[in-house]
Amino acid sequence: MRAADADRHQVADRLRAALDEGRLDLSEYDERLRGAYAAKTYGDLDRLLTDLPDAAPVVPSPPPSSPAAIATEPGGLAGAWVRHVWAPWIKTAAWLTAFWAMAFVFAGNSLLYWPAWVLGPWGVILVLRTVGGLTSGEPRRHALEAEHRHALRAHRQERKALYQQAIANGELPANPSKEQRKAFIAEATARGDLAPKPRRPAAGE
Repeated sequence: MRAADADRHQVADRLRAALDEGRLDLSEYDERLRGAYAAKTYGDLDRLLTDLPDAAPVVPSPPPSSPAAIATEPGGLAGAWVRHVWAPWIKTAAWLTAFWAMAFVFAGNSLLYWPAWVLGPWGVILVLRTVGGLTSGEPRRHALEAEHRHALRAHRQERKALYQQAIANGELPANPSKEQRKAFIAEATARGDLAPKPRRPAAGE
């Protein structure tokens, strides 16, 4: 049976809970989240949960009024956001420190740790951003935006697959016009062959 958009959201919520509990790392969560929004059947969704506790089969459910993640501020999302914010600083610090260390070795005497002139002010700015972001709910907004981008990417891939299938079946010309594509997508959405375009999270979510 083909899955609905609400079912994809249900699996995304369960994957997010597994991330918060430490059962999935960020790369696994990212990969499975993309799989959830690209899934077409309940079997596709069930395969994403088979190695997680209480991996009951996905059953049809009404669309939730809001994602489950917005009820609380999970530590896992906060940690992922902090790593996202600080990743460029950490990479830059590693490179600059390596350059400084090589210069220190070849110079043969004590050298001022000059990367501090770059890393210090930048670090202060990031500290302020981190504190402000954690108090204002930025990790949750970042996670919802990332989920929205994954959903859009999966929607585009599914739409492209439908275009190719329709062209192969003679339902569309090889180079359909913009109007033809719009009409085809509207019909596919009405039939349930394509989920509606994912909605961008509201500012208050």
